[in-house]
Amino acid sequence: MKNIEYIIAIFLVLNIACTGKKSETKRQKQPNIIFIMSDDHAFQAISAYDSTLIKTPNIDRIANEGIRFDNAYVTNSICSPSRAVVLTGKHSHLNGVRDNIDVFDGNQNTFPKMLRRAGYETAIVGKWHLKSEPTGFDYWNVLPDQGHYYNPDFRTPNGIVQEKGYVTDIITDKALAWLENKRDKNKPFMLMYHHKALHREWLPALRHLADYKSDLIKEPQSLFDDYKGRGKAARDAEMQIGEHMGLSNDNKIAPGLVDKLGFEQFMGWYEGAYRNNLARMTKEERATWEKVYGPINRNFQENTPNGKALIRWKYQRYMQDYLACVNSVDENIGRVLEYLDEKGLVDNTIVVYTSDQGFYLGEHGWFDKRFMYEESFRTPLLIRWPHKIKNRMVNTDLVQNLDFAETFLDVAGVEIPGDMQGRSLSPLFEGNNENWRDALYYHYWEYPGIHAVKRHYGIRTDRYKLIHFYYDIDEWELYDLEKDPEEMNNVFNDITYESTKQLLLKRLSELRTQYQESDSLNQAFFKADLERLKNNK
Repeated sequence: MKNIEYIIAIFLVLNIACTGKKSETKRQKQPNIIFIMSDDHAFQAISAYDSTLIKTPNIDRIANEGIRFDNAYVTNSICSPSRAVVLTGKHSHLNGVRDNIDVFDGNQNTFPKMLRRAGYETAIVGKWHLKSEPTGFDYWNVLPDQGHYYNPDFRTPNGIVQEKGYVTDIITDKALAWLENKRDKNKPFMLMYHHKALHREWLPALRHLADYKSDLIKEPQSLFDDYKGRGKAARDAEMQIGEHMGLSNDNKIAPGLVDKLGFEQFMGWYEGAYRNNLARMTKEERATWEKVYGPINRNFQENTPNGKALIRWKYQRYMQDYLACVNSVDENIGRVLEYLDEKGLVDNTIVVYTSDQGFYLGEHGWFDKRFMYEESFRTPLLIRWPHKIKNRMVNTDLVQNLDFAETFLDVAGVEIPGDMQGRSLSPLFEGNNENWRDALYYHYWEYPGIHAVKRHYGIRTDRYKLIHFYYDIDEWELYDLEKDPEEMNNVFNDITYESTKQLLLKRLSELRTQYQESDSLNQAFFKADLERLKNNK
């Protein structure tokens, strides 16, 4: 009898040990995920892509120790819709956020909810910009709307809290505090670490205010684009550096001086934004600000440029502040990477760096985003996952932010829902692109709206891009990206591209069907948007 009891006891001990080992093995196989997303970070301003404008050693480290995607794109180049696509793995017309006015329905399924159900500890810190309260997170601490650069407010489950300091630093402080002190360390984690920078009005950290101020930033070849090779949409857009960038809020010229010199349309809005940003500063912070921008203001008054010289001046001022903001983002990503090194979390942690879309850094004379042209359509994407992704890999397949949710679920061993519309990127980590997509679909919806970029949808293949502008116009554009990478010459009516055009029109129709979009659906949205505009007047 004792022998039987002894054998049973040994069996139970071994069974418990094996079960525990299996559980631990499963947990270790589920990688941690740090999903870093900045706002409006152009791939042109990351030295892993192009070192002409700036050096970004910490962001570059992710590329050097992982994979760089050279053909990563978004489905809708604007803040809120991009974030909704990332969460749901669905195009804007299905997730309900087509523009920055729509409110995200937090009841729908998202990848953080699914990871949480699969045993992950989940958190989001920084920019949210979806109006509704975050759901699917064990912890959240986010900016209201766009947030502020200096001494910003944060939304928490307990209300609004104002923090002292610079927003990029504070977001990182909060992310590191959660990693170190607030999460359950017996679980794998998924942290969405999202920056407000580099959103307009490009206010650098005080320590970086003087960065690039004495530099001459290289101008893009198309800074003085006349839009002759394109249609009405490009000509009508209100995002030209010369005409639509504010001297006060954007270029930091004091409103009184702007008014005195006879500049500035929409002075009330620009002046209000300028004063509101500076009002958040302490007396000491304002003094530091004045040491840098005071001389710039005086020089502008004494040597006031006009015509092309003014555009060149505004471009330099824009880029000096934009790149100075990049420096803070890069520094803080370095802090997170160092934390992973120190805590021994590198090997089993996926680190993703991306932006919610691309951005114009003077190309075509523009700032902002929205268009399906490359600079705003394309986004940076760098991923590090030691032992799974080799160092310095470069991928040229067509990928989208539509694929992020599916990728995170796949690497965590969670079944991807059939109604998600993207694909897991994980096969590409090993160089397997068999049966990968041959085309991307894009749809921008926010018109009428700020910057006046007309509604349009389109398709991009490895060589061609076809765009349809609609709503108040009906114009098509076709670009041969191999011969015309800057998209200066619309060849839609060029007879030599007729067969290519017909193939693209057919493929575009197929993609719209695949993604459950139609003209009748668009018409329904038209009516709803018109009613919304009417009610908001």
